[in-house]
Amino acid sequence: MLESSEAQGSKAPIQRIADSISGIFVPIVMAIAVLVFLVWYLMITPGAVTPALAAAISVLVIACPCALGLATPTSIMVGTGKGAENGVLFKGGEYLETTQDLQAIMLDKTGTLTKGKPEVTDVIAIGNLNTRTLLSLAASVEGVSEHPLAQAIATFGKAQGTEVLPVKSFAALAGYGVKADVLNKSVVIGTGRLMSREKVAFQAAAERVRMLEAEGKTAMYVAVDGKIQGIVAVADTIKESSQKAIAALKARGLEVYMITGDNERTAKAIARQAGIDHVIAEVLPEEKAEKVKELQRLGIKVAMVGDGINDAPALAAADIGMAIGTGTDVAIEAADITHLLAEI
Repeated sequence: MLESSEAQGSKAPIQRIADSISGIFVPIVMAIAVLVFLVWYLMITPGAVTPALAAAISVLVIACPCALGLATPTSIMVGTGKGAENGVLFKGGEYLETTQDLQAIMLDKTGTLTKGKPEVTDVIAIGNLNTRTLLSLAASVEGVSEHPLAQAIATFGKAQGTEVLPVKSFAALAGYGVKADVLNKSVVIGTGRLMSREKVAFQAAAERVRMLEAEGKTAMYVAVDGKIQGIVAVADTIKESSQKAIAALKARGLEVYMITGDNERTAKAIARQAGIDHVIAEVLPEEKAEKVKELQRLGIKVAMVGDGINDAPALAAADIGMAIGTGTDVAIEAADITHLLAEI
């Protein structure tokens, strides 16, 4: 990322236009000043240098486009400087200029709208395993994953004192869930789409999952050896600043979208809490950039706000990418603007 001083020194498109105009206008003004000097010296006050020089200088002072050439870079310097004071870093002056043309802003859910620190709210045993055994299996498998939801389950299992079991053949399936072998048992944890993909019948638990999702929780099926054994639900609360920030964006006439890999019911429940009208749910990580491009194809200037590795392609594809400073280095590098604070 550019340092603040580099960003302040970079040229925005409007500054390049001002420089181009100045490059043409200055020689013209100087030529007119010379002409005025000659007219005064030869015709109005023949042979008198002082009044002729005063007239020429008057033309230069009044007509010289110093303000045009100086005001633009000065305003960019002040703008980026005030942004830095408030924890907002611009990679360059052009991004400061482009931001005013935005028409829509797309917000990632986890870690951007929400605190990014989910907690387990429900562990429900459905099959022939008791709750403690179910949690032990789930926590052992999820403990291998780096996903925030997985870490929440692993942390909860540890807090409950469940046994950490040896995990083999672990596989993280982006946008779906995880699978692994534990004590010669095949354990699959994730969405209904993952259960369908693994040919696991989950309809008996679907209604319970829908109820949890309607409460804004992310519910995951837990299957062991091809049979549903339970549900683990996790909730990630929205940041205190999210509602206020979204209200301010909408007041400026921006269309606000929330994009997430969560199912539609959970996504809409979170969106209602935040005051967001447009929800794009069940999006795989690699599809986020395409969703940004879909809006762009409609002629909409789009900003993307995110903090995770899987947000980086969307941040790069957007007209303006905005990263939360507490996020990953990849997201920060891909963004045009970085907010150094955790709040949006």
